[in-house]
Amino acid sequence: MRNKVIAGNWKMNHSPIDTRNFFERFNGLVADSNNEIILCVPYIDVAAALESTHNTNVKIGTQNLNHEVSGALTGDVSVKMLEDIGIKYSIIGHSERRQFHHETDDFVNLKIKAAFDHDIIPILCVGETLYERELGIAREKIIIQIRKDLEDLPANYARQIIIAYEPIWAIGTGKTASKEDANEACKLIRDEIKKMYGTEIADEIRILYGGSVKPTNAVELFDMPDIDGGLVGGASLEPDSFAKIVNFDK
Repeated sequence: MRNKVIAGNWKMNHSPIDTRNFFERFNGLVADSNNEIILCVPYIDVAAALESTHNTNVKIGTQNLNHEVSGALTGDVSVKMLEDIGIKYSIIGHSERRQFHHETDDFVNLKIKAAFDHDIIPILCVGETLYERELGIAREKIIIQIRKDLEDLPANYARQIIIAYEPIWAIGTGKTASKEDANEACKLIRDEIKKMYGTEIADEIRILYGGSVKPTNAVELFDMPDIDGGLVGGASLEPDSFAKIVNFDK
């Protein structure tokens, strides 16, 4: 049985002081959870987050990385830098990076391979816009992203990746896909992984739902057979609300 993953994405929120205050409250609330807990924080908060979660069951990730080891790339943080400070997870291909920073599937593919080469597990985000959904091409969009983002990725890497289905129309809008629609999209991803890598890897891989996950809908979403947890945005900013999502099974 696949272990549930509850990942938080703080986006561009919280200072290092906020981070320490958050974990001072949060760590105790989730100390006995059997779920995998990941908080993806802004770069400026990484040091405080790592320090605050030392010897706990909470893992820290970043929201992005650059696939190059070093270079003249002002403002970027390299995959090697993150490896050196002990980061084990990173969101890659979030819709906001694709939209506002014009990141292509080819670029996402480079990042995924580099992350694995430096012992970082990618949390790959895929999903459709409202326009694509209404046009009836949501399935095609998701399949194309999966195939391009994972192109030439070795099987031993593919089995470790975490994939988050994020219906872009539901991010930060308060709208949530029905549990049936969310599960159908996650199953579509799993079926595509099966075609690419076989049944064993498809059965192992964790696929999350990411679209306005809240304490009030976490249980019904995470109980669906192909949803292995959530990528949580706004509800991960406050320790009590995020703890309720992490502890959905209690």
